[in-house]
Amino acid sequence: MYLTGQHHVVPSDPGLTADITHVVLAFMRSDVFNVGETPASFPLFTSIGETRRQFHPGTEVMVAIGGWGDSQGFEEAARSSQSRKRWARQVRAMINQTGADGVDIDWEYPGGNRDDYRLVPNAEREWEIEAFVLLLQDLRAAIGPEKTLSIAVPGLERDLIAFTASTLPRIVAQVDFINVMTYDMMNRRDGAVAHHSGVLGTRDSLDHYVKRGAPPRLLNLGLGYYVKWFRTQDCDPNQPLGCPTQLLEDPKTGADMGKTGAFSWHDETPRDLVLSFAQAQTEGKYFEDGSYGYWDGEEKRWWSFDTPRVIEQKLADIVGPRGLGGVFAWGLGEDAPNFKHLAATLEGVRVETRHRVLHNSSKDEL
Repeated sequence: MYLTGQHHVVPSDPGLTADITHVVLAFMRSDVFNVGETPASFPLFTSIGETRRQFHPGTEVMVAIGGWGDSQGFEEAARSSQSRKRWARQVRAMINQTGADGVDIDWEYPGGNRDDYRLVPNAEREWEIEAFVLLLQDLRAAIGPEKTLSIAVPGLERDLIAFTASTLPRIVAQVDFINVMTYDMMNRRDGAVAHHSGVLGTRDSLDHYVKRGAPPRLLNLGLGYYVKWFRTQDCDPNQPLGCPTQLLEDPKTGADMGKTGAFSWHDETPRDLVLSFAQAQTEGKYFEDGSYGYWDGEEKRWWSFDTPRVIEQKLADIVGPRGLGGVFAWGLGEDAPNFKHLAATLEGVRVETRHRVLHNSSKDEL
């Protein structure tokens, strides 16, 4: 479960944290480790010790490095054997200094399709595909087997540039688990309406990793505790999927055109969206695969988000049948103050755990 600096809120009800096995603090920047001399401190929005006190004993507390838009530090680190080993040593120093149980590497994305993809062709980053594997190998060697190492990886197949049938088995050999970001699967690079975290898209995303060599037990399904909207052209209100969007990004720079947005359940709804969002929550529908969405015909706005019902369906229909390791969410505080999506996640995990126990399998990670 990610705990973010933007929404640093933890449920006060111990029943809502009892089944959380890992807390990942997001983020620490990737470039702070590209130094020869270990810094006196490593900046983080909270401390490992304070976080431990907010969760049950035995919960692992990790640090996430990177995040969307933070790739320069990874690129510099991956350049050579010397730079990779230096970076890995400093990550180890951070773990030792902070007392973290491990790290989650969130490079979005090795090999290309980053925030500047319109300006820097993927061909110029092809070297990162192999370098990413080597960076993970050096990092594992530096922190040792006793510390947890995970990675956050893209949900969209088009972004799996560095996760191929030849590289993924070598990546898997270094990590304890893989958090598949099965959200934002519709974004401003798209030109047609789709679910950003739909049931079918989530299933297919996880299957892509399995087909490329990832053991299902190492894969965690990702949930987004937030809402997304997109401006569209005229759509069929009965079947908005596939409807053309308005121009969402600058075709030259990739910059946001202001025709799409997102906010968490913890955020105040923007004033100009209050009415449309209220309609989305009461008048939306469940589609054939179980995903939820709403097209506002008056504003020509598509809303996409998971309801508690969708979350429970994902746990029942995907995590269990496919033998996945567990589930995670971005992020814990994003679901405050009511935590109803977290409650649905926990209930789904408990149901799945009981099912696995009956079949002599392992407990889900959260």
